[in-house]
Amino acid sequence: MRSSTTQPDRLAGLPRTVLLLAVVGALFVAVPVLGLLVEVPWSRLPALLTSEASLAALGLSLRTSAAATALCLVLGVPLALALARVRLPGRRVVRTLVLLPLVLPPVVSGLALLTTLGRTGLLGAHLEAAGISIAFSTTAVVIAQTFVSLPFLVLSVEGAVRTAGTRYETVAATLGARPGTVLRRVTLPLLLPALGTGTALAFARCLGEFGATLTFAGSLQGVTRTLPLEIYLQRETDPAAALALAVLLLAVAAVIVLLTQQGIVRRRSRT
Repeated sequence: MRSSTTQPDRLAGLPRTVLLLAVVGALFVAVPVLGLLVEVPWSRLPALLTSEASLAALGLSLRTSAAATALCLVLGVPLALALARVRLPGRRVVRTLVLLPLVLPPVVSGLALLTTLGRTGLLGAHLEAAGISIAFSTTAVVIAQTFVSLPFLVLSVEGAVRTAGTRYETVAATLGARPGTVLRRVTLPLLLPALGTGTALAFARCLGEFGATLTFAGSLQGVTRTLPLEIYLQRETDPAAALALAVLLLAVAAVIVLLTQQGIVRRRSRT
């Protein structure tokens, strides 16, 4: 009798078919990762990761990803607050446009940036006339990474803003606090877990960006060749180096996923 009552609890009341499909789904992700780890030449890993091309690509990726993530914070937090709190006509249209990079192929995102900020683009032609060239530069890498990663931060923060409500801000305002003070002392501290999650997701997306960067910024060593581009090029000439760099990106991604999960757990525990 005890076994019949504990069995449903142990299986969470789910049919065995669902559990079987869940196992298949987990293996579908885990087996390729395991295959990558098995093929890595671990004995040569330090030498492969410290080559001149690898270090240049890694350094460029970290610098541009940090800059793009900072830009996402500067633009994304106000955007998320406005989408969650301001009731204006066309808000759904604005949200749709902001979230478009989530579903656009990266190459299309790169083409959109190129036709806008390229040398003959909508705005790029005017910038060129003023002596400012953006396409195929390090700045273009940052812009491409920001374009594709901004929605991750906006989604994380906007959801948290809607969940938190406005009761604490209302109390602070009735006590005489100005809007800027309310934002710094009440709103942003409440959003810290979501900000942490959104920042981690944005940084991970920046670090792994490939298609938009290649289309808009090209692949110039030390200038626009980020780590994903270096992996793609090394895949043809030195597969071992490509595997080593892929494992490095995999390790960074795993750390970010763990940090993100911790942030989500903390946010749920507070609510």
